[in-house]
Amino acid sequence: MLIRREQPGDPDAIHAVHAAAFAKDGKPGLVEARLVDDLRALKPAWIPALSLVAIIDDTIVGHVCCTRSTVEEYPALGLGPLGVAPGHQRGGVGQALVHAVLGAADALGETVVVLWGIPTYYPRFGFRPAADYGIHPAGGTGNEAFQARTLTAYRPEIQGAFRYSAAFGNL
Repeated sequence: MLIRREQPGDPDAIHAVHAAAFAKDGKPGLVEARLVDDLRALKPAWIPALSLVAIIDDTIVGHVCCTRSTVEEYPALGLGPLGVAPGHQRGGVGQALVHAVLGAADALGETVVVLWGIPTYYPRFGFRPAADYGIHPAGGTGNEAFQARTLTAYRPEIQGAFRYSAAFGNL
């Protein structure tokens, strides 16, 4: 498996991965697939260095991205969507993508990554309930699925309301 940055010819394959990964009842997962398309169109929220694909046998089988978000006035990242083609799920592709995007974000000097995700999956990457860091969703309260992962540049004063980029509709 190769993990690399998204390249100009990749968006259609990435869209297909998310549509297949989030399919339900025989219908493609177009919400997540379109969300990635919408995120890509948002400048400066889209961070090309944090849109990564997993390739096996010259085929894109997974994708993850982080986009510019905020915790109050502080820059932060929102992770997601993370999608893996059904034939490659539970084989380490998602894990490799999350490790790679967190490493890339840390190398860029980012401070914290926030997501809504499965509470039993993301702790293996160092995610904890965002409330542990004083971070909560804008306009509401989080639950155990609202998680944060601090990076090397994190400072304790980075707390308060988290806002995703506009494409998320500020979930």
